Amino acid sequence: MAKKQFKAESKRLLEMMINSIYTQREIFLRELISNASDAIDKIYYKALSDDQLVFDKDNYYIKVKPDKANRTLTISDTGIGMTKEELENNLGVIAKSGSLAFKKENELKDGHNIIGQFGVGFYSAFMVAEVVTVISKALGSDEAYKWESRGADGYTIEPCEKATAGTDIILKIKENTEEDQYDEYLEEYRLRSIIKKYSDFIRYPIKMDVKGQRPKEGSDNEFEEYVEEQTINSMVPIWRKNKNELTPEDYENFYTEKRYGFDKPLKHIHISADGAVVYNAILFIPENTPFDYYTKEYEKGLELYSNDVLIMNKCPDLLPDYFSFVKGMVDSEDLSLNISREILQHDRQLSLIAKNIKNKIKSQLQSLLKDEREKYEKFYKAFGRQLKFGVYSDFGANKEMLQDLLMFYSSKEKKLVTLDEYVSRMPEDQKYIYYASGESIERIEKLPQTELVADKGYEILYFTDDIDEFAVKMLMTYKEKEFKSVSSGDLGIESDASENTSDAEEGETKDLFEYMKNILKDKVKHVKASKRLKTHPVCLSTEGELTIEMEKILKAMPSGQDVKADKILEINIHHEVFQSLKDAYANDKEKLNLYTNLLYNQALLIEGLPIQDPVEFTNDICKIMV
Repeated sequence: MAKKQFKAESKRLLEMMINSIYTQREIFLRELISNASDAIDKIYYKALSDDQLVFDKDNYYIKVKPDKANRTLTISDTGIGMTKEELENNLGVIAKSGSLAFKKENELKDGHNIIGQFGVGFYSAFMVAEVVTVISKALGSDEAYKWESRGADGYTIEPCEKATAGTDIILKIKENTEEDQYDEYLEEYRLRSIIKKYSDFIRYPIKMDVKGQRPKEGSDNEFEEYVEEQTINSMVPIWRKNKNELTPEDYENFYTEKRYGFDKPLKHIHISADGAVVYNAILFIPENTPFDYYTKEYEKGLELYSNDVLIMNKCPDLLPDYFSFVKGMVDSEDLSLNISREILQHDRQLSLIAKNIKNKIKSQLQSLLKDEREKYEKFYKAFGRQLKFGVYSDFGANKEMLQDLLMFYSSKEKKLVTLDEYVSRMPEDQKYIYYASGESIERIEKLPQTELVADKGYEILYFTDDIDEFAVKMLMTYKEKEFKSVSSGDLGIESDASENTSDAEEGETKDLFEYMKNILKDKVKHVKASKRLKTHPVCLSTEGELTIEMEKILKAMPSGQDVKADKILEINIHHEVFQSLKDAYANDKEKLNLYTNLLYNQALLIEGLPIQDPVEFTNDICKIMV
């Protein structure tokens, strides 16, 4: 019998896969059981369209049988089996998938629960086996065939005997080495634990002959061993189980098994809806931000099942963008197995499920905020930015949905606070929700513009995210209170009577500031006396909707938008520097030019804006020193 060679690329892929694709050898059993489940599924799908074929679920199962004496592990199924040609095509070319071909032939859209559709999992058997033998008899065929391989060297196919349709995969387990104990894959307890860990939700019974002990009949002290066939898996998907039966560890294990993330979920949501639309769902709020979350490569979406059969790996229509961090699955009896992506987008049932899920997620987040503040803050540090994007996007269509979930750092509380908490503390005379923007909390705390607001005892929200100001501009108000930047031209705060200036002083000041404005030309819109400064000599404020911080963000974008905030140079007329400006205006216009440029550049530095000519600025400082 001539040995057939794997194709060159398949041989190389097999070597790579055994050595690197799977980091845990125990995965091989999950892969082979999944393939066995696929084989039974194929009979089920054929029965849907073939009146001559009756599918009785009780007749279908998977059997796992270790044999220590012969060092073999056999995984048998009562599935559809394979012809000689299918053995050749499916097992002779790695990554050629019988399941995928079956799916295409039967036009089952977007993937159902035929797990082995990439055709690689079978070859994981070579991680633990020195020889892999496949004995298979196709449904409706009188012939059976044996496929056998020792790995990358090639394989043989020959006729053999098999009484019933289905497939037996026999692994000749490798001998132990100093590094690896292959014996464990012949141990009943180890096999049971692997099956429970990875294959508990397979829909067909996974059976094993299990050894036990019982009292010997007629004796109280003597025991006898017995062997009993047991079903190892629960066969009930976790989402169909009663919530009261499940522990937090069950949900965490499900999260890990489904590879939703490498972290632990911060919170889970188990939904069993039985109303206008019937569905089950398990959703997870992750603890950490995925490395690619804020990139174009990140794909949002939930796994979508119909009657436990996978329709789509990631259904984006189930989640709004602002909740795209949520992981999990949805299973509904109201969706067709043959539904396409195009139909799904317009499916009324799916829209109802998506709306319900959206509300459940918000409700869970609100509950987390109220009852587990520390957990919510951890979540918010990971995904709060996405919520703020949600407020800003779609022209603010979702702001009502999200505004109560937002948090910002508080000047008074020295921690994150909600908008509701801020407003509830506002004094009666406070007109606005005040905020200050900057690169960090430390920089904002030093901003001169915060002086008047802080002096009045008003709380200030610190905006350190580039999206913050854009989000509140879209919000406009919260509980009928407008947002106001501390750098805004009008803060809505009355100045003290003691700080008012006489008409004569105002006239003198007006001429001085007009002169300074001419020096600065179009760099500023106005120069004026400041009502917000207490101890600092100078600052910049703005007129209009565009603030300095927004200007910086827009200019830093890849498109490099050429935008410019309308800046106002504010001078503290109660500071000693103002007397120097008046003296220079009266006696030395050249010195006034020097002072004006210095003050303007100082104001730019405070804002973190670039100085147009750093050399000129340093030379101006030197002129004052000599």
